[in-house]
Amino acid sequence: MDDFDDKIKSLQTKYKLTGQSTSSYLEGLLLSNYVGYWDYIQLETLLSLQRPKTDFPDEQIFITYHQITELYFKLCLHELNQIRCNGVDISADGEVKGSFEELDPDFFKVRLKRLITYFDCLIDSFSVMIDGMEQSQFTKFRMALLPASGFQSYQYRCIEIASTDLVQLVSHTEREKLYPYIPQEEVFDLLYWKKGAKDDKTGKKTYTLEQFEKKYGAELLAFSKQCTSNNLWQKFQTLDKESKVDEELKSLLKQYDQKVNFQWPMMHLKSAAKYLTQKKGAQGTGGTNWKKYLPPRFQKRLFYPDLYSKEELENWGG
Repeated sequence: MDDFDDKIKSLQTKYKLTGQSTSSYLEGLLLSNYVGYWDYIQLETLLSLQRPKTDFPDEQIFITYHQITELYFKLCLHELNQIRCNGVDISADGEVKGSFEELDPDFFKVRLKRLITYFDCLIDSFSVMIDGMEQSQFTKFRMALLPASGFQSYQYRCIEIASTDLVQLVSHTEREKLYPYIPQEEVFDLLYWKKGAKDDKTGKKTYTLEQFEKKYGAELLAFSKQCTSNNLWQKFQTLDKESKVDEELKSLLKQYDQKVNFQWPMMHLKSAAKYLTQKKGAQGTGGTNWKKYLPPRFQKRLFYPDLYSKEELENWGG
């Protein structure tokens, strides 16, 4: 009974702040309906979001899988933002663990493990794209989706930006030419994915890239500035000397790096090779140059090059 009385007192303290009586809130609880699973996850709304542009049955698979992918990206950004907020973690009973001044290495590890799990799910499930659609249907319904492209995933670009220093997202051939302290705007203009959506001969941007930059360019640039000193690599740098030589933590960073920058692009490359190589001159959706844009061995893009040996760096993407 004492526990019940304590809860009533806590409720009275909470509701007093609103200027309403506890009795009024309790009456509201009595009148409220129970929460059903379908209501909590907004099932009807969720299932109404798949709106194919054609009548080819396999387009339903294509659009549903991409929506699932974006939900996983949302989870990734949730974990990245927790790390970027210096590891403030609030338990179920309201206890604050960690502080804004100091990032707890164990908190860092747990969030990295979650990120790795999310990308494992994405990588393992990509067989839905590779083996789950008929090629004859894909090559037709994709024409109705132009110029839209997975290249235009805003959330994925945010994941990249929040994971490392922006200069690491520049193609290695361009990165080597950069001088120290280059303005963020100039680095932003050299990001590898922008090069992947330009005509090789003219250097002109594809319509897909133009529209993506029109929609999200300013937001991504602003986000990149926020992350200049507040990304995963910079957070790692703030840890004490002992934590920075923690082999488990370094291994988790490398695993995450390899999932995002090697295994995930390789799954896309495998899919593109299946669906596009059999059609002479087929471009990536939206005109992206997938043969140069996707292979990790061409970009040699890593989030955390300082954690690798010289041999590992030379063989990256091989």
